[in-house]
Amino acid sequence: MNYDSAVRYLLTLGRELAAPTQAAAAKFNLENITALTERLGRPDRAYPSVHIAGTNGKGSTAAFLEAILCDAGFRTGLNTSPHLERINERIRIAGEEISDERFAELFTRILAVIEELLAEGKLRAHPTYFECVTALAFEAFARERVEFAVVEVGLGGRLDATNLLTPVVSVITRIDFDHENFLGHSLREIAGEKAGILKAGVPAVFAPQPPEACEVLRAKAEERRCPVMETDKAFRVIHEEMQNGCVRTEIEEHVTGRRMALAPQLAGHFQLQNALNAVAAATLLQQRKYRISDENIVQGIAAAQWPGRIEKLQSSPDVYLDGAHNPGAARELARFMDENFAGRRVFLIYAAMRDKAVDEVTGLLFPRADEVIFTEARTPRAISAAQLQEIAGHHAARHFAVREAEKAVRAALAKAEPHDVIVITGSLYLVGQVRQAWREARKVTSC
Repeated sequence: MNYDSAVRYLLTLGRELAAPTQAAAAKFNLENITALTERLGRPDRAYPSVHIAGTNGKGSTAAFLEAILCDAGFRTGLNTSPHLERINERIRIAGEEISDERFAELFTRILAVIEELLAEGKLRAHPTYFECVTALAFEAFARERVEFAVVEVGLGGRLDATNLLTPVVSVITRIDFDHENFLGHSLREIAGEKAGILKAGVPAVFAPQPPEACEVLRAKAEERRCPVMETDKAFRVIHEEMQNGCVRTEIEEHVTGRRMALAPQLAGHFQLQNALNAVAAATLLQQRKYRISDENIVQGIAAAQWPGRIEKLQSSPDVYLDGAHNPGAARELARFMDENFAGRRVFLIYAAMRDKAVDEVTGLLFPRADEVIFTEARTPRAISAAQLQEIAGHHAARHFAVREAEKAVRAALAKAEPHDVIVITGSLYLVGQVRQAWREARKVTSC
């Protein structure tokens, strides 16, 4: 099977949360992934790992930690989701996306194993898209002999396919409302699902949490005898300032008194917390005698990249991409807009999926925009631009709809003056689609 055939086959299995019944099968049953990885020889046990759950900040935290490990000389594996443009983004080895050829080779192997298991009656049904990609990532890391893997949970944690891992450290980033139909309608319920990644005796990092979520996490950690490092208690921020939208800070560890100057290149004040999550995880690894220096931590934080999160595409006018698809992410984007766009005209291009808290997100963002352009991403889960306009138009001072996202961007660019700002947000599907179109357009103009 070649690469294109492999991707097409995977797409026939559906994408995450394509429908409630599929989502339940994809995310709330570990039987398939257990049977599949057992037949593969449990590749997830071939390397030490860090497992990261949470609502917002998982991807950035993973990127920071992987960059720290790379700087320390480890051959790393990074497994994240979702992807923006290509499925290969989900599986990175030594900082590079898995090649098309390797992806196809490994998927062919996994598909053969799936067919064996189905024929033997050891699978209730064909593994889902997410289960297949998770197994592929674990197998790729084992075959490529990675020395350390950083793995992001897909959804929830307790019954996520990645939760076969027994990591060296677990990390739980900020918990907020998202995917309530699958994780629960209270922060306590959602925290219970996230806390499901905690393993007996495995140290954990907790970002600052709402009180009800914090209570659940602490109780689960105590039950499983997990030593916990809470970042707001472990580190003190001595000084911080913003430079070109990025935070610059000096931190001090309470126990040792050691200090580090952190300068992440990822925009937004919230990236300080994600950086601290990674620093805390690296500190726990240092305590377990992994060869990571403070200099590796500082340099890794500065080197990390994570596309699609307050990512600047151009200046004059400034164009930003941000996948703010839930209220927590929207609050952080709103803060960034307040801190950086004062006195400037803002055009906001917005699309959303059917399962998202549209009214809450748009209520946070639209009052900060001079004009909103409703659009839609090319996915069956998208709300139509016209329907979005009906649902959320009342939050915007001025608004209109352009169904095709690329045309919506061109419409904003045609209106914007050099001092203005264009923000494209609301859906990671939209961000990926626009990012790919933008890159391809720049290739054409440079020829």
